[in-house]
Amino acid sequence: MPGPTPPIDSNGPPRRRIEVRLSKLRQLFNSLDPSPFHEKDLDRDAETYIFESADERPVTEAIELIVHLPADQLALPECVNLETAIRNYFAYRAQETRRRMRFQLREGRSALAIGLAFLVLCMTLRQLALVLPGDTVGRVLQEGLLILGWVAMWRPLQIFLYDWWPIRHQALVNDKLALMPVTVLPYERAD
Repeated sequence: MPGPTPPIDSNGPPRRRIEVRLSKLRQLFNSLDPSPFHEKDLDRDAETYIFESADERPVTEAIELIVHLPADQLALPECVNLETAIRNYFAYRAQETRRRMRFQLREGRSALAIGLAFLVLCMTLRQLALVLPGDTVGRVLQEGLLILGWVAMWRPLQIFLYDWWPIRHQALVNDKLALMPVTVLPYERAD
């Protein structure tokens, strides 16, 4: 599969091309998916190639998909709905990714509530450890409780500071793919 090439057409906003050359249209779709054509899953390799090609470019950059097929494949009724099928697939993937992000943030809120409660408990126990006899044992216990309380905050902080960004980015790329124009161009087989 050739890589993205710069746009040739200067009408409208410039678009980066993602080009796919297939010998049969069915190579683009998951052969195990029994659903109607306009709702079919893309083949995993095709999806990965298209997604990664789009992901190499900024999310704000317009793209288009060019599917090169043998001329005899263009007569298939599925070719008429190809753009709709691909757009529907990536729109579904964007929804699925947003659902995953909402779940991640919900998990983060739960982890934050648990972490804060545990931190408060550790700080309370730390204050109670001040009355323990023995300077060294009490000091070690106080520092241990302080560290333990803040370690409990690690997971919620990881979720809210780092984990949701890649998921959001995936959703934005899928949004871009759900809006991209798809063009089918013929080529002659060299049989």
